[in-house]
Amino acid sequence: MNKTIALELKNVSKYFGSVAANQHVDLTLYKGEILAVLGENGCGKTTLMNMIAGIYFPDEGKIYVDGEEVVIRSPKDAFRHGIGMIHQHFKLVDVFSASENIVLGVKDGKRFALRNVNKTVKELCGKYGFEIDPAKRIHEMSVSEKQTVEILKVLYRGADILILDEPTAVLTPQETSRLFDILRRMKEDGKAIIIITHKLHEVMAISDRVAVLRKGEHIATVNTQETNETALTEMMVGKKVSLNIARSEPVNPEKRLEVTGLTTVNADGIRVLDNVSFSVSSGEILGIAGIAGSGQRELLEAIAGLQHIDAGSIIYCDPKTGHDVNLRDKTPLQIRDLGVRLSFVPEDRLGMGLVANMNITDNMMLRSYRRGKSVFLDREKPKALAENIIKSLDVVTPGVTTPVRRLSGGNVQKVLVGREISSAPSLLMVAYPVRGLDINSSYTIYNLLNKQKESGVAVVYVGEDLDVLTELCDRIMVICSGRVTGILDGRTAVKEEIGLLMTKHDAGTREQEG
Repeated sequence: MNKTIALELKNVSKYFGSVAANQHVDLTLYKGEILAVLGENGCGKTTLMNMIAGIYFPDEGKIYVDGEEVVIRSPKDAFRHGIGMIHQHFKLVDVFSASENIVLGVKDGKRFALRNVNKTVKELCGKYGFEIDPAKRIHEMSVSEKQTVEILKVLYRGADILILDEPTAVLTPQETSRLFDILRRMKEDGKAIIIITHKLHEVMAISDRVAVLRKGEHIATVNTQETNETALTEMMVGKKVSLNIARSEPVNPEKRLEVTGLTTVNADGIRVLDNVSFSVSSGEILGIAGIAGSGQRELLEAIAGLQHIDAGSIIYCDPKTGHDVNLRDKTPLQIRDLGVRLSFVPEDRLGMGLVANMNITDNMMLRSYRRGKSVFLDREKPKALAENIIKSLDVVTPGVTTPVRRLSGGNVQKVLVGREISSAPSLLMVAYPVRGLDINSSYTIYNLLNKQKESGVAVVYVGEDLDVLTELCDRIMVICSGRVTGILDGRTAVKEEIGLLMTKHDAGTREQEG
């Protein structure tokens, strides 16, 4: 059976100054197939997709749709050629309904009637298996419902070629399974689909072929059935790499942190954290799982002294003195004055973690030189630290004097994690430390966290990949809507069970220990 080409790129290149984001890329996408695009951070995946979607314009090469050469200078041009991109960060109006968002910006010359839009949306839902109420407001929706609206937006505009950027990043396993079922129905309907993801097991589960990019160039496109995760990783990196998380047993664990009845209420009177209780010991990794916005960020910020607490206690057990210290309502500086060695890698890496306009060396000094005793600061140690992080974590940068804002998101994350770990904490808290990192860089971070654990550090890890949580963590705490719904043994927990607890609003399983 002959395949029909839906989209073809020939010799496509894109340059930003002297940097080649993409060089001479050839790519083919067939109708009725799902093509996964893989590559390390900074390999040019997003730039390439943005050229197809009309956000960037190629400096060289040609794009063909249905065999005809096309010029795509804007997203409007892309839609005219049946191309729609679903971005990782949703572009929706919160106070509008699903249907109002779907039809927003459509100019088809017809009189607008919401009743007709609702009818069309319901027909699309029935055809592909979406579950959505067209009249529901965006601010009332779950993450998966918002994603559904984004997909329906491009289908409503007649897209036959769909590009999905990290579509499962914040979905539960059950939601991911439903999305994959929908993508398979769309594929059967003749849609051509490109999916960008860092999760190799998803690539193997959903794609027909895999295109691998490395340093802006197209390395190869292979049939999914004829490859495996190790081979794909080696193609991405250009060398053999190990994808094993060597989880060791905790040695002589001692309680390092005990949180009891922690409650925080936001400005709207809503309990963001509701009676949260747990403990973490030295030499163990406690994972925290939950749908985005369930209170993970607020929990770590409360412990780090960045969030007001309305009730409860946070007891830090000092390994040097053996004394217990209540951290409640203390500022980060007060916590440090108490001798508490606590590191925090926040979710908002540039907003809270690093200063974008400062260079890498100066960002190292933020932690060590907050209270400089002299106007003449010693820059040699932070410079050496910056150079060590760049070397050990393979940070792609011209040098230590490069402003952080010029680094890719993945390289910014490496700098932040490296700086926090270098401070030799006794309690290390990390929120989504591998978000935006390629598979090789992610495993580098996992191994760093394991080394911290083996040196006696108590590690709290907030992550979104449930496969990683079950491989990396000794225990996994699940929270939903600010409540603890279960604490499981990481060695025996299955991700389907975690997924159910992530959507379980009843906190009756709070004391469930594995």
